[in-house]
Amino acid sequence: MPQSNLRNPKDTCMLKVFTASWALLLGMMFLMVGNGVQGTLLGIRGAIEGFSTIQMSIVMSAYFVGFLFGSRMAPELIRRVGHVRVFAALGSMISAVLVLYAAIPDWVAWALLRVVIGFAFSGVYVTAESWLNNTASNENRGQALSLYMIVQMVGIIAAQALINFADPAGFLLFIIPSVLVSLAFAPILLSVSPAPTFGTTRSMSIRELYNVSPLGVVGIFLMGGVFAAMFGMTAVWGSIVGLSVLEISIFTGAIYFGGLVFQYPIGWLSDRMDRRRLILGVAALCGLVSLGGALLALPFLALVGVALMIGGLANPLYALLLAHTNDFLQVEDMAAASGGLLFINGVGAIAGPLIIGWMMGQVGPGGFFLFIGLLSLLLSFYAIWRMTRREAPAIADQGSYTPLTPAASAVTVGAALEAAQPGTEEDAHAERPRGHPALRVAGAAAARHSLPRRAPRDGRRRVDGVRGASRRAAPRLAPGLAPLALRPDRVRRRVR
Repeated sequence: MPQSNLRNPKDTCMLKVFTASWALLLGMMFLMVGNGVQGTLLGIRGAIEGFSTIQMSIVMSAYFVGFLFGSRMAPELIRRVGHVRVFAALGSMISAVLVLYAAIPDWVAWALLRVVIGFAFSGVYVTAESWLNNTASNENRGQALSLYMIVQMVGIIAAQALINFADPAGFLLFIIPSVLVSLAFAPILLSVSPAPTFGTTRSMSIRELYNVSPLGVVGIFLMGGVFAAMFGMTAVWGSIVGLSVLEISIFTGAIYFGGLVFQYPIGWLSDRMDRRRLILGVAALCGLVSLGGALLALPFLALVGVALMIGGLANPLYALLLAHTNDFLQVEDMAAASGGLLFINGVGAIAGPLIIGWMMGQVGPGGFFLFIGLLSLLLSFYAIWRMTRREAPAIADQGSYTPLTPAASAVTVGAALEAAQPGTEEDAHAERPRGHPALRVAGAAAARHSLPRRAPRDGRRRVDGVRGASRRAAPRLAPGLAPLALRPDRVRRRVR
């Protein structure tokens, strides 16, 4: 066959994912535009209204309070009334809140509205991501998650451009994202596939997670604070230092553009070296760049370069820490771990804006970069210490890196952990079984018990009293979630 006629299988998978999910991805991009606008716009409008730095830090932190509660409560709402009703109700709530910001210019009201919109966005993400995950096959799930991350980033970057089309002191910039959010639900609700089944599973405690991967838990907590600083406080910092609306939008867009571009080279390195060394290097570089932004009087173009580097280094760290944690998880614990990791990240995100607001009040605008720099360097020092405490897994035993943003719900995190597992070609191309979920659970359990035990790796946690249980055992469902039924096709089959 001529070389020119050969097609890259990954390109084919990506095209199949886009063809099957374009309406869902388009709707999610509109949603991300709405979310990106409200984060930056409130920081600018708060300065116009005369709100203090600490008041704005409370407003920004409130979003993550709602997001954390939403991640816990949305699955139960979906089980009780269904995907479509929850999706439509939360979407209407988002659209209404975006308009109410302009109607009630009071920081206390804004904080309460941010709790509501954080809750609503979290529920929308859970619903949409479970649909996306259900439409993806074993073969293309990694490409689906990668495409979803790109759509998220493109939506937020587009939101920064939108801010320049009207006066932040007026109503129009609040109305436009409200309309986009409303329009986002039309293609999603009219074209999605049947909703996946939701079930229950046990959760994994923070202590259990820490015992599995101390670096993963500490790092994801610290990165929660960094992410909240970038997502919520960038516009507040820009307003304090006197940047124009255009300059604030460029600076914020550079953060997310860097996060999009740097994901793939860092992910490529992640699959070819000790991930702890890469975490150390990326976190240390992010810390040094951030400290440079705090200590040096830089012109605007240099500040854009700093934003590009910080976003490009900090955003992939989240996915890198997930991949590192995944290397020490049993397959049956991945879904439970995804909920715990999301909770840890959420707690860090709630604390982040509050601490950075206090620091900016104490040391001035430089506290914005100082906060990011200190957390990044703290992560690098902790990575050094952890490298003295446990041997790294062999490169061949590492799961693959999956690009994710900290805004992903437990559905996507759990799917990413599962998709990253090393498997056989037979696993990758196996068809998803149908039928009653209980039958699929029984089939997966039977297949699991028929497998021989794999030799344990150093540092692998015990499962049911047996150390080093097979990683290819049937996966559990996410805490309160069953976006994918347990499937025996995910079990490594014995080759005779």
